[in-house]
Amino acid sequence: MIKFFAYNWQVRDEWFDWCNQLTMKELLKERRGGVGNILYTLFHIIDVEYSWIRGIQGKEDLVFQFADYNTLEKVKALSVESRSEITDFIKENVGSLNEKLVSVPWDEETYTFDEIIHHIITHEIHHIGQLSVWARELDLSPVPANFIGSELMKIKENINENE
Repeated sequence: MIKFFAYNWQVRDEWFDWCNQLTMKELLKERRGGVGNILYTLFHIIDVEYSWIRGIQGKEDLVFQFADYNTLEKVKALSVESRSEITDFIKENVGSLNEKLVSVPWDEETYTFDEIIHHIITHEIHHIGQLSVWARELDLSPVPANFIGSELMKIKENINENE
């Protein structure tokens, strides 16, 4: 699982760099499908990831408001800030809590730690696919999404080794 979080973060950082070629108008332009626009999609990925990780830990959900993170720089900073807390938790707990049952305030169901971790990973991959579609609609090449060749297989079970 650690490698998939590292993969998602690597690709997310590449999308942040990719976004530098766009104007704020393009980043905020409403688009078909997804959650509406490119910048909000990146914000949404981070918000969902952080909320679920805090939910697993039994911590209060910190609800981020997009109005407070409405520039590329602010969304990138949120990603970096939340990543350190997530990294520490994953390193300490991945594999040891797989069957732990988790309830979160925004959902009536109960899920296992393992289900939530898989959801977080696939949620980001899903939205990265949406960003790729929008990139092509702009006649731009999307960020490559290949796990193979990403050097992440060389990472041992330490998520910080590639930093």
